[in-house]
Amino acid sequence: MKDKYFTIEVKVAITAIIAIILLFFGMKFLKGIDIFKSTRTYYITFSDVTGLAKSNPVYAGGFAVGNVKDIIYDYNNPGNIVVQIELDKKMKIPAGTSAELLSTMLGGVNLNLLLNNGAQDFLQAGDTISGRMHLGALDKAETMIPAFEKLLPKLDSILATVNVLVADPSIRETLHNLDDLSRNLNESSQQLTHLLKYDVPRVTANLNEIGHNTSRFTSNLADLNLQATLDSVNNTVNEVNRLTASLNGKLNSKDNSLGMLLSSRALHDSLTAVSGSANALLMDLKSHPKRYVHFSVFGKKDK
Repeated sequence: MKDKYFTIEVKVAITAIIAIILLFFGMKFLKGIDIFKSTRTYYITFSDVTGLAKSNPVYAGGFAVGNVKDIIYDYNNPGNIVVQIELDKKMKIPAGTSAELLSTMLGGVNLNLLLNNGAQDFLQAGDTISGRMHLGALDKAETMIPAFEKLLPKLDSILATVNVLVADPSIRETLHNLDDLSRNLNESSQQLTHLLKYDVPRVTANLNEIGHNTSRFTSNLADLNLQATLDSVNNTVNEVNRLTASLNGKLNSKDNSLGMLLSSRALHDSLTAVSGSANALLMDLKSHPKRYVHFSVFGKKDK
């Protein structure tokens, strides 16, 4: 009876079914899909998915958090391609998260989620995430080529202007003057260095010495009894004033010889007459010296 139900055909069918099941799970395993893990489905829109394939891993911060389940062209919005991804159910996607496709060295691409970790809200299963291609160095250079093409005419004009300026003799003269100026500045800098290194310290030392002497003079001046000195000077001046007044009184008074001599008119006239007589005598002496002096070699007198 047992052999009646498990005929060769039934055994072959059961074996084929088991093989198909094992093949299905094996393919899922090889693709990195864990069919026993709970997942959530999200959608990402791209304008270009070159290199992306189904079952490609989805990364977040370099860690694989899911897989690409399907790639669908959006015929309702031409130019848009929708990528269906399955992520671990524990994975929460913050609002504002985006995705990018990064080319690898082998020609494939990696799908990276750029999580907006500062957001307080999270996307729900079935929400759509915006995607873009990652611009590498070559891509950026390619986008800059049109701007360089626009700059080429301006660069040509600038180079022509620079050539005209370089050919101008005044430019050479200016450069020569700048060279002389630089040399003079270098010499001035050396002189200033010498001044700061040698002369300024000496001047500072002299100023310090002057300041010390001034301080010492001020200290000595503070120790002087200025009031006593001033009193002595005042006494001396008073004595001189009294002496001068006394002398003036005596000169003006007729009670003494000096006063009488200075105040007597007759004495003045007598002295004037004597001076005149003496002057006449001297004139006569010069005119007739023989009247007053007799001189002879032989001692004979003149009659």
